[in-house]
Amino acid sequence: MGWIQSAVRVLCVILTFCVAFLIGAVKGVLVGAVAAPVQILGNIGILLGLFPAHLYWAIYTLFKTDRLNAALKLVLLFIALPVLIALWLLFGIVGIILVGVGYGVFTPWISTLEAFRQSCNQEKFLHCITDGTWGTIKGSTTVVRDFADVCYHSYPLYLKELRQNSSESQPLHTIRFRDVPACVLVGLIGIIIEIPLYTIIALVKSPYMLIKGWQRLTQDLISREGIFSESSCVPIAGLAILFWPLVVIGSILLAFFSSIFVGLYGSFVVYQESSFRRGVYYLLAMVSEFDEYTNDWLYLREGSILPKPKYRKKKVSQAGESEVGSTTVRNRVSLDPPAILIPSLAPSRSVREVIQEVKMIQIWESCMKSMEIVGKTLLDDNVITRDDLSECLRTKSAEADIVGIGLPSYSLLLNLLDSISERSDGIILNNGVVLNYWNRPQDRLMDWFFQPIMVLKEQIKVIEMGEGEAKFLEKLILLGGGNKNNIQRDWDNGAVVPQDPLIEAQIQAISRRLVGITVSVSKFPTYRRRYRQVVKNLIAYSFENGGCSTNKENV
Repeated sequence: MGWIQSAVRVLCVILTFCVAFLIGAVKGVLVGAVAAPVQILGNIGILLGLFPAHLYWAIYTLFKTDRLNAALKLVLLFIALPVLIALWLLFGIVGIILVGVGYGVFTPWISTLEAFRQSCNQEKFLHCITDGTWGTIKGSTTVVRDFADVCYHSYPLYLKELRQNSSESQPLHTIRFRDVPACVLVGLIGIIIEIPLYTIIALVKSPYMLIKGWQRLTQDLISREGIFSESSCVPIAGLAILFWPLVVIGSILLAFFSSIFVGLYGSFVVYQESSFRRGVYYLLAMVSEFDEYTNDWLYLREGSILPKPKYRKKKVSQAGESEVGSTTVRNRVSLDPPAILIPSLAPSRSVREVIQEVKMIQIWESCMKSMEIVGKTLLDDNVITRDDLSECLRTKSAEADIVGIGLPSYSLLLNLLDSISERSDGIILNNGVVLNYWNRPQDRLMDWFFQPIMVLKEQIKVIEMGEGEAKFLEKLILLGGGNKNNIQRDWDNGAVVPQDPLIEAQIQAISRRLVGITVSVSKFPTYRRRYRQVVKNLIAYSFENGGCSTNKENV
């Protein structure tokens, strides 16, 4: 009888999926016909319209920075920059088209399947028809705006930081003129060799990936594990089985894309090792590495039949130094070869495990809400004024004034101080959720910022500041941007300058790190749009109250 129950279960799964699939397909075609052109035309227009400015900013930064010597600037100008420009145009346009079509078609499709999972029986059909229609079209315009923010605001900020970080404390990266021809030749050879070999390996193993993926998903379907563990998620899981061939095609494209950067990295190996032969060895070794890497992911034979020559004669440390005997070779760039992207075929996590995670959208919403609440308090206390808010909207940079960088940094500091006072093992968000190592989003973007913030929290805890010293840190971050000399106005918040020079230095170091984290976050695509809405809400709040002075002398 067990096999009969399994057969009935599979039949119900298929019928449920077919109904949701047909409704979602029709809606995806109709909505995608509007949403996709909006996103594609808008993003391609921004890409091509700002291309001359991007090229000028890149060349200007290359000549302006003093962290590179003349020979290295020559290599970057005539080798790396043309390749990067071509890749930016090629993959930018192709990526915009793929993302536009994928977003316009699949978002309403997925929304239909989500409606089956979340809605009650009475409203299920209505939500299947309406969900993901106007929201997808509106979302396409939002994607265009975020892409414009990245191209027009974030990209110049990155280049500005690169120019401003040029100082005596930064290492000077050098290359000898005699190594330039070898770097150029190995880079060209790398592109010629790596692209076809990587593509051939990916194509040969794609049938294995297709079969292994379907096998893994089918096992989860029969055993009701992973994404199939919840009956309400079965339609989406069925979509995963149906579109697994698209994942395989995407893996082939990713292998092709990765091979370009792997081949170009051969120039850096020549630069690090001062050897043309070692650069060629690297190109051969990377083909073998890719073959071995894909074998491991697809559970094929271990290792690779391809040769894997040793291309390192020096051990390059992460600090940018390598030792050979008693000789220390300095000012060498330490870079790992680019990562190879390929989907995992390991058993998927259950839906319950995924739901328990705090999503990035929750973190964004909580942070923005916290900034708005803190901003209203500062407005009521006349610490910031309506003029400050208006100035933030008029300026191009997110770090132009107290509101642009001081308010977000101050809000983050208050979250850290509250988390410390509550003895939390993570960070307490505005909605009361504790973000810790167990429930944080498992992605690379979160890794870049969560660990430094947790380290900063522990550093604040170790100092054991008094109430007056904590107020001094708050004032330093809000009004001084992390620098005591930048405080331009008075704020009697009970701050006490530490008498111990060591504690004062530690507090200023913490403030600079926290402001630096905020500046880095401000370059994210959605940050500018969301934060400008927070500032607009604060301006509306100041008009509603009517008592917020616009004269900074009253502060």
